[in-house]
Amino acid sequence: MFCSHGTGGLANSVELITDAAPEAVISDNIFDCYEEEAASSQQDIQDWVRKLGFSGSERERKMTETRQISVRFGENQIVCELNEGTAADSLYEQLPLTIESEDYSTNEKIFYPPQSLDTSDSPLAEAGAGTLAYYEPWGDVVFFYGEYQGNPSLFELGQVISGSELISEMSGTITIEAVE
Repeated sequence: MFCSHGTGGLANSVELITDAAPEAVISDNIFDCYEEEAASSQQDIQDWVRKLGFSGSERERKMTETRQISVRFGENQIVCELNEGTAADSLYEQLPLTIESEDYSTNEKIFYPPQSLDTSDSPLAEAGAGTLAYYEPWGDVVFFYGEYQGNPSLFELGQVISGSELISEMSGTITIEAVE
């Protein structure tokens, strides 16, 4: 049962609901909050619903899954964990990819995915070396192996979790696949 209330707490809400809906099965696992807290309780409510064993929307399920990608070149492998942003979703949906990587500047390697990525609900990239990002104006995915300046057009896709020391060596054809 979910109950939002004013100043009296649950009071006799459970009894009133039981009387009003005698066929209902009332759980002891009750989520209640004061009306002032209701507007800021979305995450708490979603956590409670998941705890009850109900799954949320497709987007919510994606957010709770850990998505990793493998980037291979030669005998080398880099593994990245993607975040829950829409740009990361867009990249993941294009996998597997075999594509050419390029050197850019002194701190990054890049490639151009076949389709542009949707950045509508993606965090800005601000984490430093080991960041996987998307530079929207040029449409390129960036592997940072050095520090960089934040940019309002640079969106984070995720972080390297294995093989970050190999990014600077990346060159030529790379294969990117989902890690199962």
